[in-house]
Amino acid sequence: MKEISALVVDDTMTNRKITQAQLKKIGVKSQAVTNGSEAVELHCNGQHFDLIIMDRDMPIMNGVEATKQLRSMGVGSLILGLSSRSGQKEIKEFMDAGANHYEVKPLSIEKLSAIVDVMR
Repeated sequence: MKEISALVVDDTMTNRKITQAQLKKIGVKSQAVTNGSEAVELHCNGQHFDLIIMDRDMPIMNGVEATKQLRSMGVGSLILGLSSRSGQKEIKEFMDAGANHYEVKPLSIEKLSAIVDVMR
């Protein structure tokens, strides 16, 4: 079974901790940052992740902007856009930026597991 690495990008510590605990439970090692700018910087410094779980609304750089930047840099990771917003406009904006999937918070371990299973 392929080892998967994930980056959790969320400005709320509780959300980061919960998502990282879910990832650990399904055998995925993860790292976390607090905004899109930090995620872009990690990639600029040569880090790579199989999966990026990207919150939409964050200070400094939001998830949509970060996703656009990562894609323009050639980052091919699977990007899961995550938000408490469920409007079609918000979903389309994230998908147009380059996200592969979009889920409404809270992210269940079942949905996360299904995404990771496809990657393995």
